[in-house]
Amino acid sequence: MQQCFVSAPTPTPEDPTMPFSLYDATVASFQQGLSALDLILGRAHTHFQQQGTPLHEIVDARLALDMLPFSFQIVSAAHHSMGAINGARQRLFRPPSVPAGLDFAGLQALVTQAREGLGQLTRDEVNALEGTDMVFQLGERRLPFLAEDFLLSFSVPNFYFHATTAYDLLRLHGMPLGKRDYLGRLRLKA
Repeated sequence: MQQCFVSAPTPTPEDPTMPFSLYDATVASFQQGLSALDLILGRAHTHFQQQGTPLHEIVDARLALDMLPFSFQIVSAAHHSMGAINGARQRLFRPPSVPAGLDFAGLQALVTQAREGLGQLTRDEVNALEGTDMVFQLGERRLPFLAEDFLLSFSVPNFYFHATTAYDLLRLHGMPLGKRDYLGRLRLKA
């Protein structure tokens, strides 16, 4: 069986154009996911109020006893998007912590803040992170990364894990959602 692979053109000194960038792989994807999460949270607020479900029950909801609650999933989605870019810029990233007393409106505000922060980043400043050293610090443990490897192999997967877990918790509690809600606005060819 013959395999056929098409590879992207390699940038040359004569044509340094990069067909896909770190910005495209991170910020653009984070913005799409956070925009979808923002809309879902708005709908969830309305849905659970209409159903008579106290919002603090959703904030504290878990898929399993050994998993962290909905609030942590939302905090982590924000932290692994804008927080990850900030960590790469500062060359140091630490795990998120959930502020005490964070309610549903506070979770919505975190998602909005992360989305707005990403919207202020320029393509050049994010792409300039490529090749820079940074550290992920977990307690006393320090894991060295290049910024792009940290973002693509750690934060992007974590972002999607926590966004998916939040989505699943809302579905578990009866909110009508579908895949299109999770995907958000697709980046269609103009």
